[in-house]
Formats: sequence, structure tokens, C-alpha cells
Amino acid sequence: MTVLRPALYRMRRVLTVLLAVIVGTAALAACGGAEDKKKDESKPAASDAGFPRSITHAMGTTEIKKKPQRVVVLDTGELDDVTMLGITPVGAVSPHMKTEGGFPAYLSAKVKDTKDVGPMAEPNVERILSLKPDLILSSKVRHAKVYDKLKGIAPTVFTETTGAPWKDNLKVHAKALGLEKEADAAMAAYEKRAKALGEEIKKKYDGKMPTASVVRFVAGPTRLYQKQSFSGIVLSDIGLRRPESQDVDKPMLEVSPEQIDKADADLVFVTVADDPKKTQQDAVQENPLWKGLGAVKNDKVVQVPDETWMSGIGIQAANHVVDDIAKAAGVDAPK
Repeated sequence: MTVLRPALYRMRRVLTVLLAVIVGTAALAACGGAEDKKKDESKPAASDAGFPRSITHAMGTTEIKKKPQRVVVLDTGELDDVTMLGITPVGAVSPHMKTEGGFPAYLSAKVKDTKDVGPMAEPNVERILSLKPDLILSSKVRHAKVYDKLKGIAPTVFTETTGAPWKDNLKVHAKALGLEKEADAAMAAYEKRAKALGEEIKKKYDGKMPTASVVRFVAGPTRLYQKQSFSGIVLSDIGLRRPESQDVDKPMLEVSPEQIDKADADLVFVTVADDPKKTQQDAVQENPLWKGLGAVKNDKVVQVPDETWMSGIGIQAANHVVDDIAKAAGVDAPK
């Protein structure tokens, strides 16, 4: 017994020292973990890289604190842009000339969970507020009057106008979303595709590009769309020539049934933006001048969707226009 006591005493001291070391190590690890956690929390999340950021736009400067996730769009160009960039908006308005109502059919798969906050002319501010957006996109030409109300709900970024500047507008939208590289890549791919189609059409037409005319029937005078319009820019990207009436750096020309001969071209693309009974479509197409058009005689008048050719105003709509032109020209659309 007396022999064992010193050994037990020494063993007890060793165990005490080991326990102290273990406890101390654990405490240090805990402190280190807390410090690491603080460091991690001080860094922005990877998904928020590049934010906060300030966006200068048509109505001033807007600070966006974090990468937007809940986006409301108040025009069709904005709708095309954000869905192209992989975002399902929480709220949107439908095209103002879409007689059957609802969102564009070509985007239907991408807006299943999107709430309608229209009408476009007077967006429902209360409904927008209820969606708790972290970004609102529109243009000065559409919604300057309600900008102050909108910016009181969430960071709001406006372009100047719609239509012709659609490529520059995409850059503004992409910057607000933190998706500039994705937008640039998509635009480059579209422009490459449009150019490739032009080359195929030129081969088909023995080295000379055909002329293309765009006719839109709306309530009121019929419109011929010129070079400074969404569809006009797509035609230019492809390299199609325009008839004299449309080879002008303006958006459109309004014509009466008696002036419809100005629409003559090798290919005539026709859209209807309203109830046909409210337009001059019947009066125009029953007119001898219409029946005398070369495209009518050669069966080269093609009815195309208004929602892509006119109100789409984005890369996705532009690619649909490319498909329609390829089919009309009798060539395969580039992939």
C-alpha cells in the first residue's frame, strides 16, 4: 500500500496536466473560430461580389446595396433582358398593345411565377410594394411620373427610352443586376448569329442582299418601321437592305392605304398590334396598290408575331426575329 501511493499521486498529476492542456486547446480553438467567423461575416458573400454599387441612369444615381434577387420590371424590354440573364422577375407588366392580355408567349416558360403589376400606363404601386422588390427597372419615357413613388419602394433604375437603344439599355440593366459579363457574352453570340444569317442569305440571293420591309397594323395609320427601331436594328445586324421609305435613321413612317406602295420590298414582314377591326389592315390589303407589290405577287409577305418584332426589344426577341427572317429567306437559321 505505501509503495503504491506515490505512483498514484504521480499519475493523478499527469492526468491533471493533460486535462488542462485539452481544455486550453479547446478554448483557443473556440476563440480562433469566433475570430474566423467575425472575419467571414465582415466579407461580402460571394454572390454579392461587386455590391454595393452606384448606378447613374436617366433619373439620377441609385445605390444598390446588394445583388438584386427580387426584381420588378415595368416594360417588355426589361422583361426580355432580366429573363435572358436568368432572373425570374417577381413582378412585371404585359405589353401595352397585347390585345389578348398576359405576358409574352415566347417568355411564358420563364414567367410562370411572375405577378402582373400592370397596366403598363399606370403600374399598381401597392401591388409592387407587396412583392418586396430589391430592384425596379423601367424607362423615363414610360414611368417618369411615378419614379418618386417607385424609388420609395426599392432601388429604381431607369433608361431614357425604349426601342432603338435596346442594346445600351441591356448594359444598364445588366450593371444594376451585377451581370455585365453574362450580358456581353449573350450580345456577342446574338450579333455573331445575325451576321452569319446575313452571309447565308447573301449566298442564297447570288451575292446581293434582298430588301426587307416591316409593316405594322395598329389602331390608326399603318406604320412602316425604319432603321432606328428595334426590328430595324435587327435587320441592320443581319445586313438586309431597306426600301427607300425605310432606309432612314428614324423609328417609323405612318402611311395611309393610298401610300402603301412605299412598303414594297423583296420581303415584307407584317405584324398586327391591335384588334384587326380597329386597324386599316383590310383597307390596305384590299387596295390595288397592295396587291401590286412585288412581295405580294411573289408570295413573300410574311405574318410575324408583334410581341417579338415590336415589343420584345431584347436579345431573346431578336433571336426569334432572326429565325423568322431565315425561314422567309429560305435558309437555315444559324444555331
